[in-house]
Amino acid sequence: MADYIKIKTPKAADAVKCGLYRTTKELGPAVPAGVLVYYHNHGDPGPGVYPPEKWINNKAVFSMRGIPLKNLNDAFTLEPLPSEGFYRVTKDFYCCENHCRLIVRDTLVQLGYNGKGEPIVFIPEWNDDGVSLPERGTLLDEERLNYLKPLKLTFNFSNKNHSDAPEPVEEEPAEE
Repeated sequence: MADYIKIKTPKAADAVKCGLYRTTKELGPAVPAGVLVYYHNHGDPGPGVYPPEKWINNKAVFSMRGIPLKNLNDAFTLEPLPSEGFYRVTKDFYCCENHCRLIVRDTLVQLGYNGKGEPIVFIPEWNDDGVSLPERGTLLDEERLNYLKPLKLTFNFSNKNHSDAPEPVEEEPAEE
């Protein structure tokens, strides 16, 4: 009798990471192709997609209850999207082929999405009241997302502090 090694393969639902996606095909009557969703591989009531319910400060707020995937392999049909948040522009570029808006290097931008999962950049403004976020942004051609580098920010949502900023590194004193 030969010795066999039992290999555990991940379920399709577990193989796809939780995150922001655009559907590429209809996942049921409530989830058409070409819409923004948040995918949870461990959601309630099971692996599924969560549609946006509203937007606050240009950031999607997703439903608390997901729509389960009828076929777990449908998770592989989801198109991953970069996270919503703040980015630094790494190279001057125009938003689209029509050159509607020039976005210059080192500009701080907020990346968000519309209900179709199309990327939108919002350029914060510094005014008498401090830094503010505009309510309207500029649609981006997707290939221009390559010119955005995510920034690390400390934030406080619903009194839950969180920081994705790296820990400070102690520098050694300079030699004289």
